[in-house]
Amino acid sequence: MPVSPKRLDQQLDIIRDGVTDGQKMDSNSSEPHFSRSRIIWFLGVFSTTLLAATWFVCATWNHFWRTASMPVWQIIFPAMTLLFVATTILGRRYSNLWLRLGYRISAIWLGVLNYSFFAAGAAWVFSAAAALLSFHIEPELIAATFLGGAMVTSNCGLVNAYWLRVTRVTVKLANLPANWRGGTVALVADLHLGNARGTRFARRVVAKIQQLQPDAVLISGDLFDGSKADLDALLKPWKGLSAPAGAYFVTGNHEEFTDRAQYLDAVERAGIRVLNNEKVEINGLQLVGVHDAELHDPPLFRAVLQGAKLDRNRPSILLAHQPLNLSIPEEEGVSLQLSGHTHGGQLWPWTQVAARVHGRFNRGLNRFGKLLVLTSNGVGTWGTPMRVGTMSEIILIRLAPA
Repeated sequence: MPVSPKRLDQQLDIIRDGVTDGQKMDSNSSEPHFSRSRIIWFLGVFSTTLLAATWFVCATWNHFWRTASMPVWQIIFPAMTLLFVATTILGRRYSNLWLRLGYRISAIWLGVLNYSFFAAGAAWVFSAAAALLSFHIEPELIAATFLGGAMVTSNCGLVNAYWLRVTRVTVKLANLPANWRGGTVALVADLHLGNARGTRFARRVVAKIQQLQPDAVLISGDLFDGSKADLDALLKPWKGLSAPAGAYFVTGNHEEFTDRAQYLDAVERAGIRVLNNEKVEINGLQLVGVHDAELHDPPLFRAVLQGAKLDRNRPSILLAHQPLNLSIPEEEGVSLQLSGHTHGGQLWPWTQVAARVHGRFNRGLNRFGKLLVLTSNGVGTWGTPMRVGTMSEIILIRLAPA
């Protein structure tokens, strides 16, 4: 039997009183994590950084090709950079064909800029090394080689991100019920439906899941990217999803940018069970879902798990968007945590940054004490629709007795 959401909310309210000085938050809603001034500061730094990178790429090209006059791309490329920032901001409040088109084109440019920036830096280093070694090579050839390589990498990243793959993992759990031995669970994370990925992409994901015929489908957040959208249209393909033990959802950070209630209502209308900081029993297996906002607050996170009253003699699965505060579920007796969020870094060199931030829990199956943690690369993308060094994956988990 599921834990009563009302009783659990009462327990959470007690914790919230101590943490937020009496301010209460309904389990179906959340307040944005960031103040307006902080968002403006971030956007200013982000825009300045992107424009500086754009200037560096243009200046490098002009230098190696010895261009005297201002070429047209010195206007187009900064405009594309600013277009990404503008459509990202406007997309929170508005939705139309032109805005989505502008976002998608500028998001592709963002990925090209990433590799063009590093290619431009490599061109300068190569040129300096050649000069020191008195090795002559035409500057145009240097620029064409490195920046051409950036274009090839970007195109490969676009194709790689579009290609959906299935990662199969066997997880051994102690005291696994006989009816779950050999059973399968599909972990789906980070679709980021919105301005970049729409109904067609959702249809492809659902079709792939149906081919796998899992017993249950678990969606660990960032189903949406947080932009203004027709949520019911984006979720229409999910209404055709069929899994014997059902489909379950918790929010990710992108559903927490605004009031999450709109997303939870849409998900429920699509026939997916929302786990509102609660435990349910699915054929003898304990499943707990914690929303992303509560996951970031250790006292609230612990209160949810304690309120779930897990039976430590039976296996349990925690659905949580991020591999965060892992000591809490480990201490509360959770057997397996399923997460996403990291994207595995999505594309180089940010794959290295994500690996430093999240450590061994950046992706794949790893152990934290008695807790098993499985982190998905995600099936969608955020920002540029590219993947380099990672893959868009649905994880099919086969459960086996330990």
